[in-house]
Amino acid sequence: MNNFINTLNELDQEMILFLNGLGSPFWDGFWQFITNKWTAVPLYALLCWLCYKKHSLKQFLAILLCIAVMIALTDQLSNLFKIQFHRLRPCHNPLINGRLRFTHCGGQFGYFSAHAANTFALACFLGNIFKHFYPKMLLWLLLWASIVSYSRIYLGVHYPLDVLTGLSIGILFGYGMYIFYKRIIIKKIK
Repeated sequence: MNNFINTLNELDQEMILFLNGLGSPFWDGFWQFITNKWTAVPLYALLCWLCYKKHSLKQFLAILLCIAVMIALTDQLSNLFKIQFHRLRPCHNPLINGRLRFTHCGGQFGYFSAHAANTFALACFLGNIFKHFYPKMLLWLLLWASIVSYSRIYLGVHYPLDVLTGLSIGILFGYGMYIFYKRIIIKKIK
């Protein structure tokens, strides 16, 4: 088992060095902008407005509550994993941090990416909420979540496996919350 984990870590290190090395100073500012949590505020405002426009007030408030709970859960689970696994972020890993082209470092530990988990959870939940009104919304939101998640790799903040784990957990929580909303909450507020 240790050999498998070591091989996985080495592969993850090679992947981050490759992907981070593809960057250029021309794109650095763009990816810093994308990774900033405040950059998405206009998108969140638009999504809120669309929710309000397409749903009753009770449904709108229930959707906001579901989003708050879902983001709190994915965020806290990410924090729990970071404390439990103690996996250094690439930018803090002395074996590779000197070989990274560009870094924008966060806390010491990084497994798994809360950015990826939160954005994919939100994309999956709202994409399904809106699928009857805007059939391509899920696709656009998943694209947005993918771009935000890639920014974490580009900036040397997370390994690809950190992002893939966050993506998986985000989709699980997002779809799970959508099912909960459709099967339980919507029936109680009608």
